[in-house]
Amino acid sequence: MRKYELMYIVKTDLEEEKRNQLLNKVTGIIETNGEVENVDEWGTRKLAYEIEKLTEGYYVLINFKSTIDVPKEVERNLRISDSVIRHMIFNMEEK
Repeated sequence: MRKYELMYIVKTDLEEEKRNQLLNKVTGIIETNGEVENVDEWGTRKLAYEIEKLTEGYYVLINFKSTIDVPKEVERNLRISDSVIRHMIFNMEEK
């Protein structure tokens, strides 16, 4: 299994319950063929530049281990979610 780091930003006007549902959905996808090592909710922060006329976003960082196909499925789900502003998955190489 490989180590990955996922960062995604959701709209700040999203209710806490819906944010938690999205987080549970993402961690559920990861746990099908991997394991979540750490979930770090950074909270509301100012964006470096305006995205879709928004200046703030709610940041979430997830570290996980999984097979190669899991990040593709996570990315597909985040891409179709209207509440996600941006997302990025990094492959963390062990040295």
